Amino acid sequence: MSELPERLAEIVEDFSLCVGQEKLEYLLEFAEKLPPVPDTIDTSETAGDPVHECMSPVVIYPEWQDGKIFFHFDIPEEAPTVRGYASLLQEGIGWTTPEDLEKIPLEFYLGMGLQQVLTGQRLNGVTAVLAHMKALSKQ
Repeated sequence: MSELPERLAEIVEDFSLCVGQEKLEYLLEFAEKLPPVPDTIDTSETAGDPVHECMSPVVIYPEWQDGKIFFHFDIPEEAPTVRGYASLLQEGIGWTTPEDLEKIPLEFYLGMGLQQVLTGQRLNGVTAVLAHMKALSKQ
């Protein structure tokens, strides 16, 4: 089984302790913490990578440094569940190598119990976010 980065594993554990709607409330707390894309990142129309499989408009901006990658997200506030998921990925993964990112299962959210509070369509969208992150790390 793939290993999660330490901080992401802690977040998964925290979610697993939540019951029912507490999971959604915790996800929304993460949504509020998602920072805007920094001014130092090129956010021109051709710079980001949109996640077309997600119903909400999600654009990922990768930042490379010394062989590691960090992901910035532009997601409207009207999409709080996807913002929350992106925020927990950003916090849980941080700067990483493509190899370590590849070890994270696309459906690691099952350990969080998100399938209990999100629709299948939303789960497909959040899975697509991580898949896009993995694809960007290989470029």
